Amino acid sequence: MERLKRLFKRRPDRFVELLREQSEFAVLGMEALLSYLEKPSSKRADEVERLEKEADEVRRILIDELNRTFVTPMDREDIHSLSRAIDDVLDYAYTTIREMVVLEVKPNDFMRRVVSLLVDAAREIHMAMLRIFDHPQVAEDHAVRAKALENRVEQVYREALAELFNGPRDVDHVVEMLKLREIYRHLSNAADRGDEAANVITDIVVKMAA
Repeated sequence: MERLKRLFKRRPDRFVELLREQSEFAVLGMEALLSYLEKPSSKRADEVERLEKEADEVRRILIDELNRTFVTPMDREDIHSLSRAIDDVLDYAYTTIREMVVLEVKPNDFMRRVVSLLVDAAREIHMAMLRIFDHPQVAEDHAVRAKALENRVEQVYREALAELFNGPRDVDHVVEMLKLREIYRHLSNAADRGDEAANVITDIVVKMAA
């Protein structure tokens, strides 16, 4: 009987598995970025880069599978868009560190607050991908939570900008302001891509129910 249950049990599609793997890398990457912001080091920066490269490889495999597969479990455009959005989240984690090193910017509380929210949002996206095959409504709930976290990121982002531009004192301060604004933008862009991924997940759930 157990063999029959396993035989007839639905198995996750290959594309779903790859998207799950991508979303897991996004979680690990954001966690690694937060670790870097808590205690910067070349080792922690290298870990973010390593995760970004491994995630890129998963995306390359997904795109190759997509190009060679005629029938897909969901719209091809949705698979491609979701994969790209999740990949962009981790890309911005990597470029945030790269820009911080190049511009010689030190972490601050605003960055840590934003990235902590991004970690939570990435986890919600990952949970959505774990549930989307068998429990699409639960997946949508996780996507909605991810979108709510993106809104909180934007609130912190605006708070950070308000403090940043609160009366420049001298030329050096202006230069520092411009550097920090660039880093804040990277983090805001990461949140935007997470929001995009959540939107695609919601679209997929709606189509599955139709």
